[in-house]
Amino acid sequence: MEGYYQKKLSSGRLQQVYDLAPPRIRQYLRAELDHALEHISGEDLILDLGCGYGRQFPDLCARARFVVGIDSSSGSLETAQESLSGFANFLLVLMNARKLQFPANAFDAVLCLQNGISAFHIDPRRLFREALRVTRPGGTVLFSSYSEKFWQERLHWFHLQSEAGLLGKIDPARTRDGFIVCDDGFTATTVNEAGFRMLTAGLRNVTISIEEVDQSSLFCKMVKW
Repeated sequence: MEGYYQKKLSSGRLQQVYDLAPPRIRQYLRAELDHALEHISGEDLILDLGCGYGRQFPDLCARARFVVGIDSSSGSLETAQESLSGFANFLLVLMNARKLQFPANAFDAVLCLQNGISAFHIDPRRLFREALRVTRPGGTVLFSSYSEKFWQERLHWFHLQSEAGLLGKIDPARTRDGFIVCDDGFTATTVNEAGFRMLTAGLRNVTISIEEVDQSSLFCKMVKW
């Protein structure tokens, strides 16, 4: 799975994943982004972890003062740069979320949406700590995963991706309970409420809240003191 989004699912191929999304998935994506936008004001400096080809950037740039997006795929970042020519208030950086190369307290909000916590395939606790480190006191960190209620719709979307040749064949014996496995090494997990509470246990100087949105997303919100 290491390097999958750099080698097999980046740039135009990643964009195809969203182009073939059925209506209920598009509703989920819209509801998730709208929920994140509610936590952003016009003076905010935003960090988007795993920004991909910039799918969320038009909305983020229209809302925030400035948006920084990082991704580990240079191809996806090049596609994003080309598609965002109408905006000036953003910066795209090739960077791994495992170790953010930003100073402490730099951002008003840090976003990791669309189940990025699974896509990074690194220790979520380390990801949370890094996101909080670069967030200013009073700032917000948002991580989203899938609601358990959304499993069938999510699984259908992944089958469409597999049929389009964007992912390997889904292994039916190992794909269940929020966990998706493909025969080419691709895997995707889900974090439920209990999982978020376990992963955030022990974090200091932060207020944690968990909320379901649209019966499709599960948000873990962390407000830094």
